Amino acid sequence: MNSSVRDVLPLGDFVARMRQLTAPAVDVAGVQGFLEAQLIEPASLERHVRFAAGRYTRHLVFKNAAVELLVLCWARGSHAPIHGHEGELCWARVERGRLRFTSYRELSRTPLRLAPVGQPLEGGPGHVDGPADIHAVETVDNAAVSLHVYVKPYDECDIYDLGEGVVRRVRLTYDSVPTHPVAR
Repeated sequence: MNSSVRDVLPLGDFVARMRQLTAPAVDVAGVQGFLEAQLIEPASLERHVRFAAGRYTRHLVFKNAAVELLVLCWARGSHAPIHGHEGELCWARVERGRLRFTSYRELSRTPLRLAPVGQPLEGGPGHVDGPADIHAVETVDNAAVSLHVYVKPYDECDIYDLGEGVVRRVRLTYDSVPTHPVAR
C-alpha cells in the first residue's frame, strides 16, 4: 500500500489511463504504480456500487481485449473462494471498507494440495493486492468495495475446493454491465 496517494481521478479518466497502460503492450510496473498512486473519485464509482445480501457482486466498468475493470461490492460476511486467475495478471484495490487477501500456490491437483504464500493481508482504502494468481478474498468486518483490474480478460476460472479435494471450472458472470461505457 502506498500511503502517499497523490491524486484522485474521476472513473472515466482512471479507465482511460488503464487503457494506455495496457495497450499495445502491458506496462506491469506502470499499472502497479498507477494503482498505488491514484484513487478514484468516490462519487464516480456510485453507479457501480450495488450490494446483495450474503455475497459479493461483480459490476463491469470497462472491457476490451487487453484489460477488464470491475467494481466488486462485498456484503458483510461475503467472500470469494480460493480461485485462480488463469495465469493472467490481476490486481485488486480496496476502495471502501476492509478486505483480507490470502494467496496460495498449487502443490498438486491429485490429490489437491495448496500452500499459503505468506500470511493473509488485510487492507483498507488504497490497499493494492496483486498481481495475484491463486487467492481468496473476504470481508474483514463490514461491507467493502474493491476495484479489480484483469489484464487479458477471461470468462472462466478454477475454484479450488479444499473440502472436497476438487478443482471446479466456473463461468464468470456480471451483476451489471454499463449501458454507456465510462471510458472516453
